[in-house]
Amino acid sequence: MIPFACPKLAYLSRLTSTNLVGKFTQSVRRIVQDVKDEGTSSGQTKEEVIETNERLRMVRVRLDENYDTAKKALVNLMERYNESKAERNVFTRYALLKAMIKLEPALHSYMTPHGPKFCKEQLTILHLRKDVIRLETQYWSLVEIPKQEKAETVPAFVLRACAIMEKTQKSGEGVKTSSKLAEEAADRKERIERLTDMTTSQIEAENTQMTNDLYRLLKKYTGLRNLIRELKSEYVSSKLYPMFPRYTMLKDMIKDIMHDPDYMEVCHEVDP
Repeated sequence: MIPFACPKLAYLSRLTSTNLVGKFTQSVRRIVQDVKDEGTSSGQTKEEVIETNERLRMVRVRLDENYDTAKKALVNLMERYNESKAERNVFTRYALLKAMIKLEPALHSYMTPHGPKFCKEQLTILHLRKDVIRLETQYWSLVEIPKQEKAETVPAFVLRACAIMEKTQKSGEGVKTSSKLAEEAADRKERIERLTDMTTSQIEAENTQMTNDLYRLLKKYTGLRNLIRELKSEYVSSKLYPMFPRYTMLKDMIKDIMHDPDYMEVCHEVDP
């Protein structure tokens, strides 16, 4: 006699079979994901791509500071140059041109009865705004970025620039307080937890985007850095000339920067 088949038992049997297949599928997916997370197309492990992500982020913060310093110095230089056009006295404007490029140590010597006298507003401008070419001699203010080799890929160049910036980052910086160190440690822990929850491929994609963004910023920063270096060289060379030829030379130095493509590309950027 054929036993009676209960529809409810048949349904439960199919449901159990479906659950087992689902669990097996999920298990296979986890194994595949674990295999993917053990390495990347570049041969890096997940821990290594996380470390690269941290390096890129830290260097980006450092480069942003250098870039803003260089850009603001040149933008302020142009503002001061335009303000100096209102000064009709050639001797006074000559002193202003020198001061806006390099703040003279003996600024108060111009207050003697034998020299031009600055008004209060001009003195405020000179005292409160940093000179430009002094940045050239302070390597911790503007870090030096190497040139990209012809056969060097973008990721290789960016990582080489990162290594250089990581070395120079320690110079010229003050000692951090315990509260600052604790804050940075907490921020780092939060970042690492976020990356840990991501797949290796996702972190790699983020690293690629960060590398490309950093590369573009490196190029813009290098352009401004070169302008400051050239300004210093021309300024020092101009000291060999008498006042009136040098007066024209100083104006031309500033106007050359004003019309340089590297400066024109960034001068209209809005600061965050």
